[in-house]
Amino acid sequence: MSPNPFSLSKVKHVIAISSCKGGVGKSTLAAALACELSQRGLKVGLLDADIYGPSLPSLFNLQETKVNANEFKLLVPVEHQGLKLMSFGFLLGDAPAVMRGPIVTRYIQQLLFQTDWGELDFLVLDMPPGTGDVQLTITQSIKLTGALIITTHHSLSLVDTARGILMFEKVEVPVLGIIENMAYFTAPDTGRKYYIFGGQKAGALSKRFGVKTLVEIPILEALSGAGGGCEGNEYMKKAADGLLQAIKDVHTPHAELKDAGFRDGRVVLVFSDGRELSANAFDLRAGCQCALCVSETTGQRLVDVKKIPENIEPVEILPLGNYAVGITWSDGHSSGIYPYGLFK
Repeated sequence: MSPNPFSLSKVKHVIAISSCKGGVGKSTLAAALACELSQRGLKVGLLDADIYGPSLPSLFNLQETKVNANEFKLLVPVEHQGLKLMSFGFLLGDAPAVMRGPIVTRYIQQLLFQTDWGELDFLVLDMPPGTGDVQLTITQSIKLTGALIITTHHSLSLVDTARGILMFEKVEVPVLGIIENMAYFTAPDTGRKYYIFGGQKAGALSKRFGVKTLVEIPILEALSGAGGGCEGNEYMKKAADGLLQAIKDVHTPHAELKDAGFRDGRVVLVFSDGRELSANAFDLRAGCQCALCVSETTGQRLVDVKKIPENIEPVEILPLGNYAVGITWSDGHSSGIYPYGLFK
């Protein structure tokens, strides 16, 4: 079945919800965010793009729902709670998805381009976890407005958060922000917050990766059951506010990174408004905050600064949106993200 170029022609914004790692509540938050946007009077669709583990039918208790085709042989999305829903789970039922990569890619394209989405303000894509072929197929097949990354403070999730940011930026998809899920719980007797995945406070990830944290969500009963969190809560309202503002910011003219280079031992950034920022190359490399350089559990420095060549220099400098650069160093290190705030 060939792609239908008109199926998304009336969709204003396509937002990818990504986690790059399973188990952080990505699908639940994608559904809750779609509901919040819909409750504001916006026309919203939600596509479950996880072929191997579709969760949308379970989230909305629609396991027995069947999908039909219209007279144009396009799939008709399921309309539920004001949303247009599509998932491979509606087509597959309870059977396991056993198939190879190329077949998965074909089904993803079918769900995207052979669904009659009609007129939408937002199409929310619940991306499968990871940064592989399926993710690249989606980012290369359609023009994404941007991506939201869902994470927890767990060490493995933070490692994959950096990978996700780098993946989206390399395919020129703006990262609109981070949502920190299951960040803490509040003791009912004292009101004290307990950060179960570590003591980092809200905004720590923003400082580390340069991407804005839209909201820090505690463990909520409202997001743990069926229904996709569509009853609404203050945290999803804040997430939606942050998303809408981030989209405005992406389309607002700003000074862009015009050039990046290396001069006199310093990494130099030149912006379109004439500003020039720089930082000592050795200090940047030695202060890298990636998971290879800093323990995610203890915060202890893992890199031996004495082993970093004094004449270290960048081999490649990759702009990351309007907030940071990724640098591949002459010693082979390439997983660091360096916010503009490190440059003076």
